[in-house]
Amino acid sequence: MIAEETLVNELQHKATQEKAFELLVNTHKERLYWHIRRIVLNHDDADDVLQNTFIKVYRNINGFKGDSKLFSWMYRIATNESLSFLKHKSRKLGLNDGAYQDRLVESLAADVYFEGDAIQLQLQKAIATLPEKQKLVFNMKYFEELKYEEISEILDTSVGGLKASYHLAVKKIKVHLKK
Repeated sequence: MIAEETLVNELQHKATQEKAFELLVNTHKERLYWHIRRIVLNHDDADDVLQNTFIKVYRNINGFKGDSKLFSWMYRIATNESLSFLKHKSRKLGLNDGAYQDRLVESLAADVYFEGDAIQLQLQKAIATLPEKQKLVFNMKYFEELKYEEISEILDTSVGGLKASYHLAVKKIKVHLKK
């Protein structure tokens, strides 16, 4: 595994950029795909957003200052791309964000790429009822097992606020699953 500082340097220099970017994509594509997929829920949409994420990373790598980890920076881009995608798609369909999210969850059962069972589907429905920030924090903590400090870097918010958001999300999910 290449050191992050070396990788960033190689990404920022024309002579080594292509090979370094290929390494970056191969290293992070699966993890970023699942992060995006948990937000947009649909496989094809997740693929599109993942591609857009890597395009943004490629175009903006020279602006990366190293104030955070490269991974956190890419996660932030993926998160923002995912949320922008959902807003754009819901507006295009003339639905508010909640109605569009409900439609996405309902379509999960018919999605050939959804590998979950009935319990997983119920969990996804419960997660869909959460406010945006709680949903993001829950997914990153529960599914991706990120530390609060990492989530804090990605979402640019305090660890204390994240802990509160996660706690509230878990409570709401438990209530929803008991219905």
